[in-house]
This record gives sequence, C-alpha cells and structure tokens, in this order.
Amino acid sequence: MNVCGGHERAITLAGLRSVLPPGIELIPGPGCPVCICPEEEIYQAMQLALHEQITLLAFGDMLRVPVNLPLREIRTLEQAKAAGADIRPIASPTEAVRIAAGLPGRPVVFFAAGFETTIAPVAAMLAEGVPDNLALLLSGRLTWPAVAMLLNSGEAGFDALIAPGHVATVMGPEEWEFLVQEHRLPAAIAGFTPDSLLAAIYSTLRQRLEGRIFLDNCYPEVVRAGGNPAARAVLDRTLDVVDANWRGIGTILASGFALKASLAAHDAGRLYPSYNDPERSRLGQMPAGCDCARVVLGRIYPDGCKLYGATCTPRTPVGPCMVSDEGACRIWWAGGVIASGQRETV
Repeated sequence: MNVCGGHERAITLAGLRSVLPPGIELIPGPGCPVCICPEEEIYQAMQLALHEQITLLAFGDMLRVPVNLPLREIRTLEQAKAAGADIRPIASPTEAVRIAAGLPGRPVVFFAAGFETTIAPVAAMLAEGVPDNLALLLSGRLTWPAVAMLLNSGEAGFDALIAPGHVATVMGPEEWEFLVQEHRLPAAIAGFTPDSLLAAIYSTLRQRLEGRIFLDNCYPEVVRAGGNPAARAVLDRTLDVVDANWRGIGTILASGFALKASLAAHDAGRLYPSYNDPERSRLGQMPAGCDCARVVLGRIYPDGCKLYGATCTPRTPVGPCMVSDEGACRIWWAGGVIASGQRETV
C-alpha cells in the first residue's frame, strides 16, 4: 500500500503497475486529506460563508467537494460562492494572512484541511502571529494513525507499506517504525519519482523474501532522522493532537489537529459555535452509491466503484475521491484508467 496521494499520482502517470510482475499489487491508501475531510466540517464552512458577513478562504480542491444534500440545494463551497458568498480559493497560508490584512474590520475564516505537510505551514503562520480578524476552521489530520488503525483492525489487506516522503520529511521517519516493531511489516519511505518508488518497492520485496524486516529510507535527499525540528516545534506550540473523524471511516484516535486554548480568539469553531451541528455527522457515510470510503481504505480499486466513470467523473464528481488531485479516483481517471478489474478484500 502507498499512503500518499502524490505517490499514487506518480505510480499511475508513470505506468508502474503495467511493468511490474502480475503477483505484485500497488494499492492506493488513505493519502488524500480532501477525501477524508468530514462532511459536517465542509457543511459548517458553507453555512458560515452563506449566513455570516465573512470572507471564507479554502484550498482550491475543497471548493468542489459535495456534501450530502439534495441536488436542488447548495452542495459545495463553489455553489455557495456562485450564490453570493464571499469564498476565495488560496494556495498557501501566507495568502490568508495577506487577504485578512487587506480586509481590516471584516472577519476572515481560513478553512484549512490537510495532512502534516500542509498543516505545518499553517502552524508556522499561527506562531508568527496573524491579523486579529483571521480565524481558522481547522481540519488537519495525521497520516500514521490511519495506517495503524487499518493494521490493528486485522483487515489491512496489504503486506508492505510505502511511507510518504514529505510527511517523513516534516515529522521524521521514526513515526513509521511501528510498522516494523509492532507488525513486522516491510516498509520503505519513498520520494515522488519513479526511480525512488521503484527503489522502495524493491526494498520491501527483498525484505519479505529475505525475512529481514526494517524501515528503509529511499528518499535520503530530504528525509532525515528527527524530521524538521522547526516544523515540529511550531506544530507542538500551536496545536494539540486530538481524536478526529475521517469521512467514510469514523473516529481515529489521536489523528487530528486542533488549535490550543491559547489561540481561542482565532478558532472559528469557538467563534461561531451555532454552525457546528453534531447531527450532521456522517460517520461511515458517503453520498448514495459512492464507494470512496472503500477506495481510501484499500478495499477496492477506484474502478471497482459502480459510479466511477459513469455518473462520477471529474466534471461531475459524486464523491471526494474524484475531486482532489490527490484522490485515487481522480488520479486514475487522469491517467486514462477506465477499467482494469476490481480488487475486493475482506
């Protein structure tokens, strides 16, 4: 299993599956933060933008993710923007600071979703200080707890793991030692080029064949012991690790980021509590007929979903995996994969 959406994109676009022996499967895993962002948090952001006099900022992919509402209603941030809400796509936290500074007196809410590599710059933004009118609606997640959850469930469905290079760059390779120590699972950290990925695949195969299990660093150019101390320091200084909901999966222990109490003045959830509706929690649910959850968990390949390429395409996405550039369904479609057989696991 490869955990990172960037890995899946490189694997698919380079055609690596087509050159490997038939007994080797490369399984996309839970590596798309947009795909697992809880439906109720997207809904919360929409309602804030529609009913409060605020400017809402979000990374571009988030604008097209649909929530579970009838087609006649506003179902995405993009549609809310078309309906008159002030919603602006951004590419980095520095843009959020610049926009908020340029709108003195107007509340600005930054809906920030992402894994460690995205949330670390958000934490740095907070540590440096932000304008008084900028608040965060944070949907940050840690990567390794999802893999641990899969392995502890007894239904992992994979025999080795390619760990995400950029996450290891920030957090350190040590986070992935549990694969070897607790599960005796071959593991290798890879970069985002075909040669780095092939080196990681070769390493895990050789570990399995020789019975010598260890965590191999196949991305030594940037992955160092201990990770990035400065990035980890700002994460520890500004954010707490909490239990968190993953869309289609449910709550995973110690897998989310939340603003520390000292930053309550910039916490949109506390500033606008009436839009945090627990009844909208959709644990285990995706839109009707959508199999994104099983794709994220590695239970099926993207084309194993009945909606893939039919009613669900990048132009008309039903589920989040067809929206994001890191979603396996979107990647497979962009790579020209129309049908290659389903993968079913227990």
